[in-house]
Amino acid sequence: MSELVVVGFKDPEEADRVLLRLSKLKREYLIDIEDAVVVVRDETGKVHLKQGINLVTAGATSGFISGSLWGTFVGLLFLNPLAGFVLGSTVGIGAGALTGSLTDYGINDDFIKSLAETIPNNSSALFILVRKAQPEKVLAELSGVQGKVLRTSLSPDQEKRLQEALSGSAP
Repeated sequence: MSELVVVGFKDPEEADRVLLRLSKLKREYLIDIEDAVVVVRDETGKVHLKQGINLVTAGATSGFISGSLWGTFVGLLFLNPLAGFVLGSTVGIGAGALTGSLTDYGINDDFIKSLAETIPNNSSALFILVRKAQPEKVLAELSGVQGKVLRTSLSPDQEKRLQEALSGSAP
């Protein structure tokens, strides 16, 4: 089961920096992030979302692959595989990109936007959906980061340990 963690930061760039640190831990197989979204609220109060996964690109890529394979197969039936490849890949890219733009993967965008409206101007928040993690190593990496846990599906003990690591106090 995945756990949702939302951490708010006073600095508008801090959420990006923390996500980079978590990405490093992901490459070391210490955390498995299902979805991540950085939210920045600028000085005028406008909310900007930076999705961790670009679904339009992912959809277009998978659409190109499947469309070109099916197009080539159908083209072979009509003795023109090159035309089938071109037509199939074009239709696949379009359909995949459309599907990707209409899909909401991971953390619900409406939830993100509603919670983002509550953070102060000129600040940021990091929304993370974690499949699994090595808590001690992840918390050690996050120690000293000045953030506040806004929402979480963690147990009260885990949430307390996370907040202690973010505030820099000893557990």
